[in-house]
Amino acid sequence: MERPCYVRQMNDSVALDPVDLELLRLLQNDARMTYRDLSAAVGVAPSTCLDRVTRLRRSGVILGQELRLDASRLGRPLQALLSVQVRPHRRELVGPFVERIRALPESRALFHLAGPEDYLVHVAVTGTSDLQRLVLDEFTSRKEVARVETRLIFQRWECGPLLPPG
Repeated sequence: MERPCYVRQMNDSVALDPVDLELLRLLQNDARMTYRDLSAAVGVAPSTCLDRVTRLRRSGVILGQELRLDASRLGRPLQALLSVQVRPHRRELVGPFVERIRALPESRALFHLAGPEDYLVHVAVTGTSDLQRLVLDEFTSRKEVARVETRLIFQRWECGPLLPPG
């Protein structure tokens, strides 16, 4: 039998055996799989499958399920990554900046980075004039924003399921 691997959640480690790992792989590919189908795929009883998935949720390994939408079909066909440099990079400026950017309807994701840029913002807009308005009105107009660099996204691919190393 394979040794269990461990996922770090805060200060708690969660032991994951091969059945848990297979459940996670299957659920990442289709979070709507029934417990009957999951249990058949991993070779355990449906009640055991339910118990394992419940444990994975309670332990924080499974954070939730999400619905992905097509930005183009919702009228936002142009997507971009904005690299943002904040100066001075102090907590009292960063907090309000993050709150404002997260509240923008164009914002899809926000990352706090190490390196020359402080933030990477994924946005979806209606077109180039909307992108220009967003950059000028919501980013460069803010006193703490020192620089914004825009990169257009031509295409995006999903990658394989996220599983623990090893």
